[in-house]
Amino acid sequence: MKRAFVAFALAGACSPAATPDAAPAPHPTAPPPPAVTADAGSPHPALAAYEPPVARGDGWATDRADNVGIAPERLMAIDAWIRSPEAKKITSVVVARRGKLVFERYYDGSESSLRNTRSATKTITSALVGIAIASKKLPGVSATITSYFPEKRPFKNADPRKEKITVEDFLTMSSLLECDDWNEYSQGNEERMYVTEDWVRFTLDLPIKGFPPWTKKPADSRYGRSFSYCTAGVATLGAVLARATRAPVQDFAKEYLFGPLGIDAVEWGVSPTGIAMTGGGLGMRTRDLAKIAQLYADGGVFAGRRVIDEAWVKTSTAPHAQIDESTEYGYLWWLRSFGTSRKAPAFTMSGNGGNKAAVVPSLGLVVVITSTNYNTKGMHEQTDRILSEIVDATTP
Repeated sequence: MKRAFVAFALAGACSPAATPDAAPAPHPTAPPPPAVTADAGSPHPALAAYEPPVARGDGWATDRADNVGIAPERLMAIDAWIRSPEAKKITSVVVARRGKLVFERYYDGSESSLRNTRSATKTITSALVGIAIASKKLPGVSATITSYFPEKRPFKNADPRKEKITVEDFLTMSSLLECDDWNEYSQGNEERMYVTEDWVRFTLDLPIKGFPPWTKKPADSRYGRSFSYCTAGVATLGAVLARATRAPVQDFAKEYLFGPLGIDAVEWGVSPTGIAMTGGGLGMRTRDLAKIAQLYADGGVFAGRRVIDEAWVKTSTAPHAQIDESTEYGYLWWLRSFGTSRKAPAFTMSGNGGNKAAVVPSLGLVVVITSTNYNTKGMHEQTDRILSEIVDATTP
């Protein structure tokens, strides 16, 4: 975020239109990590010796990478490249396979540091929505947004189509509101939201968007939805959660998601009206962010305990909207393939700077990469390339 007065935990939610927060990177261009030990005088640091992660009693089992079919020397080559001048502001990398943590490196801070997850937070909001539905606190994804805010009426730009906007529309970034963070001219661009006091009113007052000739209408789009990246909608989902569960989002998340996963240190941002910022900037430890990804890799179960319904996991990570030829979107999950020698489908949490938490189901692989390479060209390409190299290092 560009404004010094905005708190740390909110700073991750936004980015200028030229470098969208979680824009897809269909053509990775960052140079690959070195495959061999660097020669003397090379800008790449020599490969360090591989050591498996330390067991910390936090719910993670640990193992050696080679015991689960990942080449340690490839991981250490990636490590060497991240420590070289070519890499930009990668702060941590954690890799797990088959539920075991096998690689853990920190390049800024330590394992206890809270990482600004930026818009990866949005995917955690999706998990909370699923939990609220399973616990009968929220009727379902067809629940209408405006029904939770009678006191906000009358809305500006009145239109009967507003009354039909659902939770699912915000989960899939496909509501008919004129809200596009990737367009600096959009009335709903998140930069305009942050300078208002009431973010829910900001969202509900937006006009219904038009569809210029170069934009597909929902009826002409795959899955019947026209994607438009809208942080304001996900921030409003936080207010819906608070109304539906009759509890602050922070408390609901602690009881139903973070507590069961043994996550005991998070830092939420809040809106000017005191609502948890569910659209970005949640501070979490890297290992804990990996727990969220592992939870989905295991169908909603962590350490033998059911946390999220399996049906919600499957629905959330299935495609509901198409972004471009190589990227689809679920319920606040990004869907695309990674790897250079072979392509493996994955679903990822993604945020500004290139922050990623990825699940590669066919390989039983979970990868978390955190970065402070905010608002820069190539930020996502860099972490996507690292993720592809880890996929390449993993035996099918």
